[in-house]
Amino acid sequence: MFASLPASVAHGLPGALPAGLALAANPLAHLGPLDLAVIAIYFAMVIWIGFYLKGRSNTSEEFFMAGREMTAWIAGLSFVSANLGSLELMGWAGSAYQYGILATHWYWIGAIPAMIFLGLAMMPFYYVSKTHSVPGYLKLRFGEHARVLAAISFATEMILMSGVNMFAMAVVMKVVLGWDLNFSIIVSSVAVAAYVGLGGLRSAIFNEVLQFILIWAGALLVPVLGLVQSGGWTGLKARILANLHNDSYFHLWRDTGSFSANPMGVHWTGIVFGLGFVISFGYWTTDFLVVQRVLAAHNLRAARMAPIIGSFFKMAVPFIVILPGLLGLVLLRNPDNSRRILVGQDVVSACAPNPGQNGVIDPAACSAAMTAQTPLPAAYRDRVLTGEPGYGLHSYNEALPLMMVRYLGPGLLGLGITALIAGFMSGMAGNVSAFSTVWTYDLYRALIVKKASDSHYVLVGRLSILVGVAVSIGTAYLVMHAHGIMDYVQALFSIFVAPLLGTILLGMFWKRSSPLAGFLGLLVGIGFSASLFVWVKLHPADLAMVALSPDAKPMAENVFRALWAFLITVIVNFVVTMFTRPKPEAELDGVVYGVTRLPVEEPAPFYRNEWTWALVVIAIFAALNIVFW
Repeated sequence: MFASLPASVAHGLPGALPAGLALAANPLAHLGPLDLAVIAIYFAMVIWIGFYLKGRSNTSEEFFMAGREMTAWIAGLSFVSANLGSLELMGWAGSAYQYGILATHWYWIGAIPAMIFLGLAMMPFYYVSKTHSVPGYLKLRFGEHARVLAAISFATEMILMSGVNMFAMAVVMKVVLGWDLNFSIIVSSVAVAAYVGLGGLRSAIFNEVLQFILIWAGALLVPVLGLVQSGGWTGLKARILANLHNDSYFHLWRDTGSFSANPMGVHWTGIVFGLGFVISFGYWTTDFLVVQRVLAAHNLRAARMAPIIGSFFKMAVPFIVILPGLLGLVLLRNPDNSRRILVGQDVVSACAPNPGQNGVIDPAACSAAMTAQTPLPAAYRDRVLTGEPGYGLHSYNEALPLMMVRYLGPGLLGLGITALIAGFMSGMAGNVSAFSTVWTYDLYRALIVKKASDSHYVLVGRLSILVGVAVSIGTAYLVMHAHGIMDYVQALFSIFVAPLLGTILLGMFWKRSSPLAGFLGLLVGIGFSASLFVWVKLHPADLAMVALSPDAKPMAENVFRALWAFLITVIVNFVVTMFTRPKPEAELDGVVYGVTRLPVEEPAPFYRNEWTWALVVIAIFAALNIVFW
């Protein structure tokens, strides 16, 4: 069970539910008619968009690639919105509560350089080759074996990531409305399967733009009202210092020279090379979930501008994600101000009522877990152990919903919940649409039915969306055992994305890299990273070996694991290349720098030139890192 609240049926919600799907927690808030109307209107809009665009999604090019008709702004907003799912909103708000402003690294150094590199350096190859997917590019560069391996690993990653989004949405509905996790996971999946299955990528993109607007409209009020109550940024810092007596929560780089000096237990080398290079470049330049949105642009200039446009919004996202977590350090951590306190998943699990003991909390296990992680005042701990109403332990992942309930009134709470639902829909729709494309083009068409009509492949794509959603429901339950949502997500990136980055970079920028080297490098990199993950799970003390310090914590392990996986991939690729024959240069035209003749773009005024705006982004990025050093 995810939270330590007594099981009961919530009041004030219409209709009776089957026992297995019953409402199972005391809700933090009850939605009024206006709140419910806002949510209902949103669901009606997304379903209507799917039906409206169904007639424009009949061919494979329309269904899987949106007809390649998107403008730079539409593609750019969809590009960043596909990443701004509920796991981003909730996961990083919880991580900010846990680690402070260090979580912002995943939005700035963990995104901006890679997004600029994608737009300026890599999009010409993706776009000119007219590939439908990143595995499709690997087929052109390294052959069928590399494409199939990349497709299988990517499809697995997307199913697991889709489960994260399902779980995150279910947590919101459980914490805020008291809905049972099972009920929320099943019901919330139906709308996504409907509108993506009907309208394909075009429907996903237009809904992602709508969801991007709703996310900002619904989530912006929490940090604004929280800062006003806290006395601005200066007042917030003073109140956090009074609670924690540690100003490391406010610095991006100052305390990263030592593993033990910052809340995340990470070194700057891991942030720069593991996150800033391997995970960041691996996700933003090779993960087909986001690259697919840019490939839908109507021309090369629009495709190059889309990531740059998205980078402006990405730099602003911490305001609606990181700030609520920091506010929680003041409002949710002090028992004198609030009767709710946030802890890690291990404490939540230890303090959950045990069904085998008639729903009674195990005092010894709960007290030991609370003492080990975060010493709580004795009076507060006693009230938790006796199950006193209102004194529940919530996990880090619940920071944002708790803040919404605190600040948003009738109508506004409905808008806030709609924003989180929109985030869920955005993240999950991105996962299942990308999964559908890769499954249909790179697995089904390549290995099972190689010659069929275009309408047949569109039907397969629609059916694969239903299958992907069904399998994702199962993977959602895996997340319940993770320490935090973003720890789980970053672990997936280190296993699947880091080796893919090494393979893509060598393939795109080194014409000598051979087909066998590309396949073996990717295979060994994935296997090595997964082995490291299993090793540390079985022997937690060995985290110090993977992350280079006994003071390292799980997030530090993720960034260093990604770095080691990338290096192993590159080393294997290089060694095998030295003993194998490369492809003839004539076969590398269109896929490798130095061999490909890139199209010449028409001159454009400076205010429409992608290089101009890239420089503006870099300047703002540098300034932010200096200000929050």
